[in-house]
Amino acid sequence: MTPSTVRVATRGSALARWQATYVARLLAAGDPDVVVEEVVVETSGDRRPDIPIWELGGKGVFVKEVQAAVLDGRADVAVHSAKDLPALTHPDLVIACVPTRADPRDVLVGSTLAGLPAGAVVATGSVRRRAQLAGLRPDLTFAGLRGNIDTRLGRAPEFGAIVMAAAALHRLDRASEITEVLEPEVMLPQVGQGALAVECRGDDRALRQRLAAVEHHPSRLAVEAERGFLAELGGDCDLPAAAHATLSATGQLRVEGLIASLDGHVVLRHARTEPVPSHAVDAIGPADLGSAVARYLLDDAGGASLLGR
Repeated sequence: MTPSTVRVATRGSALARWQATYVARLLAAGDPDVVVEEVVVETSGDRRPDIPIWELGGKGVFVKEVQAAVLDGRADVAVHSAKDLPALTHPDLVIACVPTRADPRDVLVGSTLAGLPAGAVVATGSVRRRAQLAGLRPDLTFAGLRGNIDTRLGRAPEFGAIVMAAAALHRLDRASEITEVLEPEVMLPQVGQGALAVECRGDDRALRQRLAAVEHHPSRLAVEAERGFLAELGGDCDLPAAAHATLSATGQLRVEGLIASLDGHVVLRHARTEPVPSHAVDAIGPADLGSAVARYLLDDAGGASLLGR
């Protein structure tokens, strides 16, 4: 059989390249005749590591240029960290594959949460992490921190602790740097954290079929539920927001969501569990379940006021 080439667009960081290579290996394992080529794209978020993400325009700063490479024909597939992908993306693209999700939790590097003295400085570029930590420990202070994994780890000694994603450190063999893993009960993860989202053009049916063969269904359900939560908040909410979905061994999909004030004085959480969606007409889909959790936080828990609604 003649080899077929799949061009994979990715950011140029070590983590992004690892993720692209991982997807390439999945494709090759499913079809030994496939040849995968990387198309490295620099994004606006990579070019301005000195500016907080929310000032650059939110999550999309890490994905738009990578998506453009697929839309203009330079690449066939775009590999993203699912947490970087806005809830509403380009209409000509589809998330064709969500591989097996890695650890979605946040971690501390440098100190445990209990070990931080009053007034300690915790560095993070995430308003979600900052608000939840401020709610738990109002005595802490915070500093911004951006850059690739090595840059952030290199600056860890400057602070009491830094907050990072467990999946990133595991993928780059830096898990030994972890001081404490923050369970979701302590810090609810970002939507899609630990998962990958593989996009292609919606009209490329052959490639969509190839990618579907390497999808992990439970991970897909969880990511869709969390993205449904974010979409209900407005697509790319500027305020601290988080969601974590899990699938039980008995087929129950549980979604927990959170919205908070920037200072952490108000932290609202709500969870809901439903059977795994079936083909029944009245079955609630994963995105609808995430949306229902968001609606409860907005309408019943008083969260709408946090969004100025």
